[in-house]
Amino acid sequence: MRWRWRRWAVGLAPLLVIAVVVLLLVVRGRADGGDVAQDRPGTVLLVAGYGGSTNALQGLQARLRASGRSVEIVPPVGDNTGNLRAQARQLDSVARREVAAGAPSVDVVGYSAGGVVARIWVAELGGDGLARRVVTLGSPHHGTEVAGLALGLAPGACPPACRELAPASELLRGLPEAPAGPRWTSIWTTGDETVLPPDSARLAGAVTVQLQQVCPDARVTHGGLPGDPLTTGLVRLALGVAPLDEVPAPGRCAGLRLSGA
Repeated sequence: MRWRWRRWAVGLAPLLVIAVVVLLLVVRGRADGGDVAQDRPGTVLLVAGYGGSTNALQGLQARLRASGRSVEIVPPVGDNTGNLRAQARQLDSVARREVAAGAPSVDVVGYSAGGVVARIWVAELGGDGLARRVVTLGSPHHGTEVAGLALGLAPGACPPACRELAPASELLRGLPEAPAGPRWTSIWTTGDETVLPPDSARLAGAVTVQLQQVCPDARVTHGGLPGDPLTTGLVRLALGVAPLDEVPAPGRCAGLRLSGA
């Protein structure tokens, strides 16, 4: 009996080794974005911020379409002041629809709170296997004092998304900075009057671009980010075939503005 057990164990050992190797490859594939091809751009999905207005994104949509990209605006969930995870599920639905229709992957541009929504989607809903690139514009990755003040002074008037965007909220504390999978770019401006402090938009693991690093004369507010030519030029650069690996030098200021006009 002992001989049979030993023979069975010896025969099983190679199968266990193969299983472990396959598991490691699967885990590594998820960390690297699975089968998402970096050289085959798919549909660009634009995600609105708190309040749900898509008006600011329509100009960006038109300019990206003019560059040859397929671009869709993710429909808001109500007025986008509800639970951010519900908004992430909406993004997931649209992304999966695009991939099912033949897109090799999706690129996501999240404006304001839309960037936090994109992080939730990649970290919790399988977006790491669908997204090629994620760009965030003026996103309160570490919260905004505006939401914190609203929560402190009038908690009843601070909807779920407002509470989740307060500094050190439970959601933000538990969310990975730049979840594994896509390549991340965070674009922000020192003139942001809504995300306070403005450098809350910095994101560890992403190429973080302060507009004033590229164009020192940039005078862009939070609401002006989606329509700003420099911002658009940087978005196009970040979504190109070649990844954006570093902050563009000031010498590229004029060219980026021109490409985003």
